[in-house]
Amino acid sequence: MHTFQPLKLPGAFLITFEPIGDNRGYFVETYRKDLYKEHGLVTDWVQENQSLSSQKGTVRGLHFQLPPHTETKLVRVLQGVALDVIVDLRADSPTYGQYEAVELSPDNHRMLYIPKGFGHGFCTLTEDMVISYKVDAFYASGSASGIIWNDPDIGIDWPVTDPIMSERDKGLGSFAAFESPFKMP
Repeated sequence: MHTFQPLKLPGAFLITFEPIGDNRGYFVETYRKDLYKEHGLVTDWVQENQSLSSQKGTVRGLHFQLPPHTETKLVRVLQGVALDVIVDLRADSPTYGQYEAVELSPDNHRMLYIPKGFGHGFCTLTEDMVISYKVDAFYASGSASGIIWNDPDIGIDWPVTDPIMSERDKGLGSFAAFESPFKMP
């Protein structure tokens, strides 16, 4: 069974699935195309990615792909715990520039559905955190972009002040300088 909880940012959902367990462990359906279709969500995934962040306090993001390579994501954590963050970057959205943060772990059986036009990032709350996400568009390096993780105009309440980051992510631009090419569907 899946529960689809709309978030305050239009089009984004927190999806919870309920495992069936016994003394051996549990079984759970993590994706059902028919249920996603019933909720009007993307069902045509073309690529699945997985990353390991070995150190607690690692921040990745805020990432997105520019048109024509925008992507919808379906994100879940396979090991460890992450604070997953999305930012609405659709210029005509009533929640433009606002963010939502949710904790994802294998134990809470939750996934985050992120529509096109959102920035995405996460912070590891444990060591050896493994995250997996499906996308509906192939990676296109020329369209890869982002906004700096700690932009004051967005004001994300991150659980770290001095995160472990890539040089690329440290050099991402500001929200104020971002000119959104994204629109609501």
